[in-house]
Amino acid sequence: MSKYPAQSDRGTWYRIVEGILRPPLLALSARDWRGGEQLRIPGGVVLAMNHLSWYDPLVAALFANDNGRPVRFLAKAEVFKAPVIGSILKSAGQIPVQRGSSDAAAGSLRDAIAAVNNGECVVIYPEGTLTRDPNLWPMTAKTGVARIALTTGAPVIPAAQWGPQEVLMPYSKVPKFFPRKTMHVWAGEPVDLDDLRTLPITVATLREATERIMREITKILAEQRQELPPAQPLDRREALKKKEDS
Repeated sequence: MSKYPAQSDRGTWYRIVEGILRPPLLALSARDWRGGEQLRIPGGVVLAMNHLSWYDPLVAALFANDNGRPVRFLAKAEVFKAPVIGSILKSAGQIPVQRGSSDAAAGSLRDAIAAVNNGECVVIYPEGTLTRDPNLWPMTAKTGVARIALTTGAPVIPAAQWGPQEVLMPYSKVPKFFPRKTMHVWAGEPVDLDDLRTLPITVATLREATERIMREITKILAEQRQELPPAQPLDRREALKKKEDS
């Protein structure tokens, strides 16, 4: 019997893209995978990660696939416009999040909820954008990840990554594969949301669930980096506002 849970079919494009990208990704970087057994469970699951670089989806996909889980991504639509990576995400059936329209955003969440209910592994970057923290710590996050988790009842696996930013710095389009880098991805136990799952899905409940998820991601990242995170995470809304005003 396989040690991995039964999965939905990867789809033709997913298998093609995986077959093309996997060999060079394995050759161009070393891997420090930990906690992958958290993904080897039956049914849908949410893999929530910090967001460092446009290279992140390739690392997340490799980690999940190495643990028997084909992935669906919930990521902002702008990422899908990025050269190469955008085409890869589109062809593999990933889920873009349109900004500026509540109806479009709700549609993206519906797609993610449907994927989780279908037994798939959905990767989410709760911050919704690359971190603006100058030291690359996670910021505060949007509540979409909490809504998916509380609506579906699926476990949220927190995971932290460190290393993708060394290949592709934030907002850079020129990768630097040499010298060879190590991609660190560590996953933790499911975030404890049991007490929230019986409550109405209100703004307060969503915020509490989101904060718990981000605390776990930050805790794992601090262990990876052997550093202390900020006492308070950077406020995502303030950081984005400053960027718009600059």
